[in-house]
Amino acid sequence: MIWHITKREIYDNLNSLRFALTTVLLLALMVTNAVRHLREHPKQVQRYRDAVAESLNQLTTHAEESLYKLAQYGPGNFYKKPSPLHFCANGSEPILPDTIKVDDPIVFGTVGSSDSYEETVVLHGIWTLSYPDANLQNKDVGPDVSQVDWGFIIGYVLSLLALLFTFDALSGEREHGTLRLMLANSIPRHTVLIGKFLGALFSISIPFTLAVLVNLLLISTSSEVHLTTEAWGRLGIIFCLALLYTSLFLALGLLVSARVQRSAVSLMILLLTWVTFVAFMPSTLASIASSFSPAVSFDKYWKQRNPVQEDLWDKYGNRLWSEASDEETLRAKSGFYIDKVDNSERRSEARLRYRSSQVHRARAITSISPATLLQHLIEAFAGTGFERHLQFVENTQRYARQLREFVVDTDRGDPESLHIINVREGMSQKPISPAAVPKFEDTFDLSQDFNTRAMELLLLGLFVVVLLSGAYLAFVRVEV
Repeated sequence: MIWHITKREIYDNLNSLRFALTTVLLLALMVTNAVRHLREHPKQVQRYRDAVAESLNQLTTHAEESLYKLAQYGPGNFYKKPSPLHFCANGSEPILPDTIKVDDPIVFGTVGSSDSYEETVVLHGIWTLSYPDANLQNKDVGPDVSQVDWGFIIGYVLSLLALLFTFDALSGEREHGTLRLMLANSIPRHTVLIGKFLGALFSISIPFTLAVLVNLLLISTSSEVHLTTEAWGRLGIIFCLALLYTSLFLALGLLVSARVQRSAVSLMILLLTWVTFVAFMPSTLASIASSFSPAVSFDKYWKQRNPVQEDLWDKYGNRLWSEASDEETLRAKSGFYIDKVDNSERRSEARLRYRSSQVHRARAITSISPATLLQHLIEAFAGTGFERHLQFVENTQRYARQLREFVVDTDRGDPESLHIINVREGMSQKPISPAAVPKFEDTFDLSQDFNTRAMELLLLGLFVVVLLSGAYLAFVRVEV
């Protein structure tokens, strides 16, 4: 009986004007999305390749000169790899940094014991990572309606269409008297509800699936875009998320339709609910979260950073300007360089964690909105957005440790070296093969994406279960 009700619902929807308009609208949006991606993505990939090639040239030059030069100047800047699924979610990528820079190794310092004696010391230190501050504000954590990506199409358009397919599913039957005839045949109410739900889900899934296939066909046939096996797997996950999200609004439509007598009233309530939870709530909650979590100013950060630099000069200053090349002086310089890099990077990481906690707090607040919750999930599985930015930073930090360990291990293999790292007189001056130097590769980690988004997946599923349960309870109590 469930399948009979489902088939009747699908047949009625296929012959309706809203089904035809839904098909045309989704096809138009998905084609627009594909054309835009085919125009922008090749440019992003080319810029990324050119930047990576420049960094590799710098690394090769330093390695061929000497191991010390590699230890001093590092591998060049690091660049974030563009996601091939950028068309699924923009993820505030234009305002997120795509580069982590390697700072100049030259160190300037002023030393002196009195006002009448000061000397500027110039030291040839070592490279350090510099994390550019993201321009992402707490209020920028919601979906961007100006981007015609899958996040917008699913989050806004598909959710609204789901309500249009269910606003009269039960109230319309009641108005025409067919609901009383149906229930007069001793059909359980849960059977009717499940049949209505499945019929609406299949009806809206048909045009959406067609639009997705056209979108992916246009994108995959281009020689400029390469979708790997992992990318196709991520697309499958995003498609399932779209169906789950659609189910949430179908359940909401059935809930309201079961509670009201007239279809017009049901439509008005659903539209107001949609505007509140999808359009109004994300921006409002994000603004509230932003007011509770103001970003730390650069001046405050610099005041926190300065005393550390002064402590380092006080600790090592008496030996840094010495021209002697004895082992004690070389080890003092090495300790200074290592401590300076360590302190600088630890403070940068602390500031990054502080900013990340602010954004995560804002995201947690805005996750009350299903549209924002979906946006975060699509960004995670599309490889864009703030979590992807943090993953890029983590990849960079891991490689930096790997390269520094490589320098230490290679220097140990030179019997002529004093094995005092980061000091010219204490390190190996022999050139090394560029092929032996580990190369940075920015990678995507699907398992990590699942782990970071597990709670949000469960929350979205919980929303669907709660609304379906509410629709069932409302329908059981309704008088027909």
